[in-house]
Amino acid sequence: MNTKKILATSLTTLMSVSLLAGCGGSSNSTATQGSTGGEAPAGETETTGSEAVTLTVWTPAEDQSDEQGNWLNKELTAFQEAHPEWTIEFKTGVCSEGDAGTTVPQDAEAAADVYMFANDQLPSLIEAGALAELGGSTLDDIKARNSEKTIGYLTYDGGVYGVPFTTNTWFMYYDKRVFSEDDVKSLDTMLEKGVVAYPLTTAWYFAAPYLANGCTMFGADGTDNDAGIQFNGEAGAQVTDALVDLVANPNFKNDADGLGIAGLADGSVNAIFSGSWDYTNVVNALGEENVGIATAPTMKINGEDKQLLSFAGVKGIGVNPHCKNMQAAVALASFLGSTQAQMDHYELRATVPTDTTIDIPGDMLVKAQNDTIDSTSFPQPFVPGMSKFWDPAATMGSAIVNGEVTHANAAEKTEATNELYNSSAVD
Repeated sequence: MNTKKILATSLTTLMSVSLLAGCGGSSNSTATQGSTGGEAPAGETETTGSEAVTLTVWTPAEDQSDEQGNWLNKELTAFQEAHPEWTIEFKTGVCSEGDAGTTVPQDAEAAADVYMFANDQLPSLIEAGALAELGGSTLDDIKARNSEKTIGYLTYDGGVYGVPFTTNTWFMYYDKRVFSEDDVKSLDTMLEKGVVAYPLTTAWYFAAPYLANGCTMFGADGTDNDAGIQFNGEAGAQVTDALVDLVANPNFKNDADGLGIAGLADGSVNAIFSGSWDYTNVVNALGEENVGIATAPTMKINGEDKQLLSFAGVKGIGVNPHCKNMQAAVALASFLGSTQAQMDHYELRATVPTDTTIDIPGDMLVKAQNDTIDSTSFPQPFVPGMSKFWDPAATMGSAIVNGEVTHANAAEKTEATNELYNSSAVD
């Protein structure tokens, strides 16, 4: 999983001078509140008049950065203006969507009332009692503005547990001075003309060539935990062999520790693989007029061109069921995922909207992300067994990059790593 990770830090204060206090109160698991008002969930008291309310919100640091327009400040100010029935004290903290699944469950009662998360973390957050199921007018609004596929990414055991605000996947950025639109369809062609940096030691990207060659993860659609990960056999060994050749190519670089972005800036790298979160960095490195964006290319595996498949999911805005002010918290989550908030997010941070009522024609970033979701992606599994994939995949990627995996031992190493993937896949 790769959202741009930033460890949770000490809370900063926005429109408030106090620090986070643990949320207590209702543990009601179903919230039914629209974006501009509505009924309170069962067991909650509906607010009337101008009531003092405290809401704690966690987002990635970039959403609170003045250099990037401070999206969160903009939305919280607008939310307060839209809700004069509440006098709101906002407390904010930094926690990336990628870290929510480990940070929030450490103490769900003391965690934020409203926070962002990547959908693959649904099981751990729900198990920790840290996500409220959404219903009522909130769910009606989500269904009206998002595709069934998008909503499906935030659905668990039939319930919807977050307000979607952007899809989550990766694609390719490239220097248009080096590669043509036709060149970037094939990784092998690109390696003949320029330098390509690919994060092979990052597990979120490591799966792509194996999925391209017909290997499976938890069945055909990633939902069958009992099926496990099948990156082995002849198909798996063929991929590992191809990766051994890839790292031996002088025009290949493993993208780690910021090498890719730095390389774009100094000309030592001509293409990288990342997501919308890196758009501004790429523009700064190359100059906007030189930025090309496309879905992942094909890669030659066992003599055949195979389409690399990116993991795909959705980022959502969740509500903590331990929150004291549930009605206001659900209203805020809905507001942060509203049409206007998503448009603001796009304009300030190039965060691609999920809202189907937003039309952004001619934008290559939006097109690349949507084309990836639609055509060159695999739904990132969030079955229990997936937890066993990340470390062995990163280790295998490092072993290939470091030359520890060769053509002579590729099949053996592939089988051994696959056994680690499935060591506890059925828990």
